[in-house]
Amino acid sequence: MPSISALPRMARRRLLQLTAPWAAALALGAAGPWALAATETPDAWVGRLSREVLDDIKSDKAMQAGDMNRIMALVDGKIMPNVNFRRMTASAVGPGWRQASAEQRQQLEKEFKTLLVRTYAGALSQVKEQRIEVRPLPASALQDNELTVRTLIHGGGEPVQLDYRLEKTPGQGAGWKIYDLNVLGVWLVATYRPQFSQQINTHGVDGLIQSLSQRNQSNATARP
Repeated sequence: MPSISALPRMARRRLLQLTAPWAAALALGAAGPWALAATETPDAWVGRLSREVLDDIKSDKAMQAGDMNRIMALVDGKIMPNVNFRRMTASAVGPGWRQASAEQRQQLEKEFKTLLVRTYAGALSQVKEQRIEVRPLPASALQDNELTVRTLIHGGGEPVQLDYRLEKTPGQGAGWKIYDLNVLGVWLVATYRPQFSQQINTHGVDGLIQSLSQRNQSNATARP
């Protein structure tokens, strides 16, 4: 069985070399530091967030030099609060989520978040001179509660496809959150779900939690 943190080889290679920073650029349940402006469309919002993340990385000498603690702080504090992480985790776990207790769900979210933060932090250290192109949404899509924003990442070589699935957040100050992303035709949630399901079928929910925890401990001690 492949590692539960492994993506398909092509997608993972390109993810770590080029696109994961923007793919990650937004995850966890609470309202994030980047609020959607009153007149800002979802595609403009994604573009603005992506450019701000790029600018932060390019202007920080420590991150450019590969300071993983600083990069992880950026991911955790400025990126992660812009995704519906509960929905993302539940979707990745699949039917096993219904079997999990409240405590197990909390542990799954914690370990899955740690896995993604470190994966994306490693990718952020690769950012140099890339730029993002956001494809405008059709006017009809702006009335939907869920939609997909499609982008291209330009750098060396061919542009790389990176798409975001967004959901509208309800209530006062409503905006948008990301709940899945697509890199080179590979949706992140769909990639993890069969791996997680196999782990649960074989070892139960606690087995999946233990596997994620062990993977995170191994990543924490590995050289950047």
